Amino acid sequence: MSGHGRPLRVVVAGTAFGRVYLDAVRSDPEAFTLTGILAKGGDYSRQLAGKAEVPLYTDAAQVPDDTDAVCVVVRSGATGGPGSDIARAVLRRGMHVLQEHPVHAGELTDNLRAARDGDAAYAVGTLYPDLAPVRAFLAAAAVLRSRGPVRFIDAACNSQVAYPLLDLLGRAAGTLRPWAFRAQPAPDGELAGLAGTAQPFRTLHAVVGGTPVTLRVQNEVHPDDPDNHSHLLHRIALGTDAGVLTLADTHGPVLWNPRLHSPRDTTGRLVMAGPGTERLATPSTVELYQAAASYHHVFAHLWPQAVLAALYRLRDAAADSALRPSAGQWALSVSRCWADLSAQLGLPELIGPPEPPVVPWTDLRAAVAASVPSSATAPSEAKAS
Repeated sequence: MSGHGRPLRVVVAGTAFGRVYLDAVRSDPEAFTLTGILAKGGDYSRQLAGKAEVPLYTDAAQVPDDTDAVCVVVRSGATGGPGSDIARAVLRRGMHVLQEHPVHAGELTDNLRAARDGDAAYAVGTLYPDLAPVRAFLAAAAVLRSRGPVRFIDAACNSQVAYPLLDLLGRAAGTLRPWAFRAQPAPDGELAGLAGTAQPFRTLHAVVGGTPVTLRVQNEVHPDDPDNHSHLLHRIALGTDAGVLTLADTHGPVLWNPRLHSPRDTTGRLVMAGPGTERLATPSTVELYQAAASYHHVFAHLWPQAVLAALYRLRDAAADSALRPSAGQWALSVSRCWADLSAQLGLPELIGPPEPPVVPWTDLRAAVAASVPSSATAPSEAKAS
């Protein structure tokens, strides 16, 4: 198998989300060469393979022996698919594997065993930790951890992306262990009766990496359209004595709110200006990293770049077997953590909402401009980017 001497020959299994992996593989021809697509053999997959000028395989056994790596972007047993069967089949043949999440811990253990049998590298791709805005958030979180303890984490997500959220929380806290989750009671009858719609979020108190966590999960899914209808993907606020770091959305922005703290004079009144209040001159909110330009940009650039980062790690582990055990242990911990969370959440509620409306952001901007006098806006010198 190739180290870094030549591009790794890569086959991508799956042509739904696998399209993002195809874009990632083809984005760096010096590191990777797409040599085939593994799919069921439908018209779309045949057209995709023809356009890429690579063979289409319909069985893992057809993948050539000289293949270096396989990206398994097919549902695993956790979601009723054969992804882990494909992963094990090629791992035993010595091919390195990057498998898309989620993967149950039992499956993952079997996959790691197959990887050892085939002397191959194996990794579970959770995508989101490698997104540029999330990397920015995690880098800032590491600086804050070096300056003092993390006091709390407040997080929210849709249940479809809870698996990678736990990966994010473990990295933000510095470790996953110890972890625990306790689902809180649903709204009582009086609250439910007052609400005009059902409460979409389930609240849990938790601990991740020894850090207190409040977690809200939209435990709902549209059975015929599971990739849509999320109120949000990920939102995380990490609190320290110095302030709160916020990932406002999976795709940014990353915000920093330094703690408001003002000295008191001899009468006990807060001192709001003058000597001794230098810390009050800092912006109340700083945008550390901007949001993605558009969802088109997310699909065409941010997601393929994140997959590419995971592929680079797989390439490193292919060349250096010493890197494999720690990656495997982290992946197992994330999967077991997800199993504990899922047990507390229970099965998602089935929903069937219509296609969401489009509200132009320019309409919102116009409403804001009309409601706030220009004299009330922040002075330009206090705006940080």
